[in-house]
Amino acid sequence: MAGTSPAMTPNNRFKVTGPRSNMSIERRRFVLLLGSAIMAAPRAAAGQARELPLIGFLHAATAESYAFDAAGFAQGLEEQGFVEAQNLAVDYRFASGRLDQLAMLAADLVRRPVALIVAGGAAAALAARAATSTIPIVAVSGFDLVRLGLAARPDRPGGNLTGVTFITAGLMRERLGFLRQLVPAMTTIGYLAEDGRAYMSDAMLLRAIEERTSEMRAAADALGWQVIVAEIGSDRNYEAAFAKLAERRADAVVVAPSEVFASDADDVVALTLRDGIPAMFERRADVVASGLISYGASRPDAWRQGGIYVGQILKGAKPADLPVLQSARLELVINQTIANSLGVTVPPSLLAQADEVIR
Repeated sequence: MAGTSPAMTPNNRFKVTGPRSNMSIERRRFVLLLGSAIMAAPRAAAGQARELPLIGFLHAATAESYAFDAAGFAQGLEEQGFVEAQNLAVDYRFASGRLDQLAMLAADLVRRPVALIVAGGAAAALAARAATSTIPIVAVSGFDLVRLGLAARPDRPGGNLTGVTFITAGLMRERLGFLRQLVPAMTTIGYLAEDGRAYMSDAMLLRAIEERTSEMRAAADALGWQVIVAEIGSDRNYEAAFAKLAERRADAVVVAPSEVFASDADDVVALTLRDGIPAMFERRADVVASGLISYGASRPDAWRQGGIYVGQILKGAKPADLPVLQSARLELVINQTIANSLGVTVPPSLLAQADEVIR
């Protein structure tokens, strides 16, 4: 399990960040740098094939959504003695939420060929595993890799795939509890969910998505709230989904963890602000981008362990012998500026619980 960063130690648990404008500038700058690296990677790899090991990087979402996690991955690699463009080449492939493209992208990486594939998200891991049974795969996913049939056992995964899972299930009661403190008069809660049937055919992954919706219904029922489920299909019609929430007068909305939603994060956040609806997200990145509140696993923490595994495999370790790990570090992030704009009062007790408050 990855360690706790200095910013999250008990003596420095409550952190206030600077203006969002500065964060947005830094994010754009980072994405531009990452984009340059992605564009240059195939050319650099081709020219340095004899000198640098080449790994493939397959992600279900966008380069921008991954930008918040990239530092964790780079840190894990560096702990194993690897630095991209110095002694390691990376060929990036991002599906941008178009999950039907993952099989083609995975096959392309296998043809290169690469020494190892990093898979970001469950759908990417499934596509990579379908494309090769011999090239090592390190997956970083919010779904249980064993339940998806990608690993035989957590301690001895077997085969060519191992990785890190970060917690996304089992947190709904806590998420709704935080929302209740922000919207005390809540009676109806919206849930923005994937229509998994529109994106994928894997039965286990579809079942896992359905279980998230069931968890949401059970947690809301325990509070006496009505649930309005607004599903997003292959057309990614967020306008229609939010129109449904407005028509049914949802007091707030929970946005399900999703690589598709991560790819469209700016649109989702913008609609919550346009409609003035308090929204609970799973990713810190969405709150940095002007979402109200998030509660979920620290993805950079999981990606750091993924980077460590990549380095270990490049040094000779076998995926079959590396246990599937669970990154259990959770973080609560609140955007005080957005709360003010929505007219939402954040109780001092909730601020005291937050790992980060954005002002």
